[in-house]
Amino acid sequence: MTIAIGDKIPEVTLHHMTDDGPAKISTSEIFDGKRVLLFALPGAYTPTCSNSHLPSYVVKADEIKAKGIDTIACLSVNDAFVMGAWGEASNADSILMLADGSAKFTSAVGIELDLTDMGLGLRSDRYAMIVEDGVVTALNREGPGKLEVSDAESMMGLL
Repeated sequence: MTIAIGDKIPEVTLHHMTDDGPAKISTSEIFDGKRVLLFALPGAYTPTCSNSHLPSYVVKADEIKAKGIDTIACLSVNDAFVMGAWGEASNADSILMLADGSAKFTSAVGIELDLTDMGLGLRSDRYAMIVEDGVVTALNREGPGKLEVSDAESMMGLL
């Protein structure tokens, strides 16, 4: 079942890169008591993700935070090393780059994308959500091959 507006974010452990290497971070640490804009995408370094999706948030990060967002987070079914390197290469210092390496969060929210035939395995579909104190208040999921409703500009219209 796909997560919906009004649903609580499931408790899952994700990973992110720190100065000391990969570190665990729970969804309660990320979302509880905060207003978070989470966007998810199929893969680091993939064309649409690297050329459009992540850059839209890098450019608009200050404006998004000025609208009351505590954390902007980018999630992909990649490992923390890849997400850390991609964030660094993309100048995404103001974005929490989350690794969902085993797709536990992606599966728990029911927004998977099976790219096995392309050699990529189970991935996250492209979407963005606004989460307030652990509860989804807005959710924009893209159609196949699209980037029309989960980019930074579209999500800013919901803040």
